[in-house]
Amino acid sequence: MTENIQFPESDIFPINTFVNNKKNISIGGVDLEELANIYGTPLYVYDENTIVETIKDFQTSFQSEIPNSVISYSTKAFSNPYLLRLLDENGMNIDVVTGGELAIAKHVKFPSQRINFHGNNKSPEELKDAIDYGLGHITIDSFNEIENLKKITDDLNITQDVMIRVSPSIDPHTHLLTTTGVLDSKFGFSIETGDAEKAIESLMSIDSLNLLGLHFHLGSPIFELEPYAEAIEYVYKFSAEMKNKYGLDIREFSPGGGFAIGYETDKKPLPISDYAKVIGDAVKKACDLYGFNVPKIILEPGRALVGRSGVSIYRIGSIKSIPGVRNYISVDGGMGDNIRPALYGSEYSVFSVTKILEKEGLMKSTISGKFCESGDYLARDVEIPNPTIDDLLVLPASGAYNLAMASNYNMQVRPAVVMIKDGSHFLIRRRESYEDLLSTSLI
Repeated sequence: MTENIQFPESDIFPINTFVNNKKNISIGGVDLEELANIYGTPLYVYDENTIVETIKDFQTSFQSEIPNSVISYSTKAFSNPYLLRLLDENGMNIDVVTGGELAIAKHVKFPSQRINFHGNNKSPEELKDAIDYGLGHITIDSFNEIENLKKITDDLNITQDVMIRVSPSIDPHTHLLTTTGVLDSKFGFSIETGDAEKAIESLMSIDSLNLLGLHFHLGSPIFELEPYAEAIEYVYKFSAEMKNKYGLDIREFSPGGGFAIGYETDKKPLPISDYAKVIGDAVKKACDLYGFNVPKIILEPGRALVGRSGVSIYRIGSIKSIPGVRNYISVDGGMGDNIRPALYGSEYSVFSVTKILEKEGLMKSTISGKFCESGDYLARDVEIPNPTIDDLLVLPASGAYNLAMASNYNMQVRPAVVMIKDGSHFLIRRRESYEDLLSTSLI
């Protein structure tokens, strides 16, 4: 019997995904049915090799365009101590947006100078914690934050490196709820309204805050290249005006992240090298046009770094057919561990772990969860071969913003997380228990 069959849809799975000699989907030589039987379902599975290769792809692609490029992983996509240690080992920077994300970084002793603190509403306590840990960057998002940082740094008699987040009012043509670089956004200082200039003028007058440069983030996931080039040119034109007025220098510059991944077999993203080429060319062109030295470029992938590396596995518990209307296949997870379909209308491909090669008996179905919401679903109108109770289904490209946005709605416990490495597998997060749900109750 043939081993390691490459199936057409494998390019949205981790890079070493095959059909094994049992006709089951395997990742890195590990059978997904075996994992489900050992660890239970729902289950999240990550492949370390895919993460490491993706890191190398980002580093090589951007450093070939601009040697002074830094890749900074957005931990909001998925944060875990094991993952952060892996990122550190591979020379990555990270960014955090809350005190909780910073706490995980501190727990693993992630190098402080390689951490950037983002977020639109950092509390004074969070800022003080970040400064005490020695964070390399804090990206400022509001006038109130400028005031809080000035007070903290003046009191401590230190200088803190900062960047500011600006909004270029450019639409990246992605989902409304994940578009962040337009005028009507809670994020950043708007260039269009004059707030960005006011922020720069203020920061340039504060000795304890060292303004290194500007940051913007257009949104996610972005399948187009032109918005990056357009935004970079616009921000640099604005920066030239600020240079003439206030002496602003751009020593570091971040066009954010937002790089797309493939969630469905018929919607493929551009290679990272294409993003790198467009961003690199746009920065170099803008620097030449407006009289700046090429700065350190900071890229902030989250989804694009870990999305493909993860899959989620569910077990079928119920099948309902409404003649002429819809077939419902209900699984043991849902919006509690992956809210993206309910929140954004996100679409996933779904496959049978043990019937991936079967092409007969396909049932077009909605994959629904077990939560008490009509909008609780994982995929619509997907074809599942001969579905039966206890069959295992797998959603590829589940590595980003699934567990990171998980909840205990309906008092459902959150899934375990398994890492695959060199043909072995091990837990990096255990499944929550009912005791965990009760642990914070006082009475």
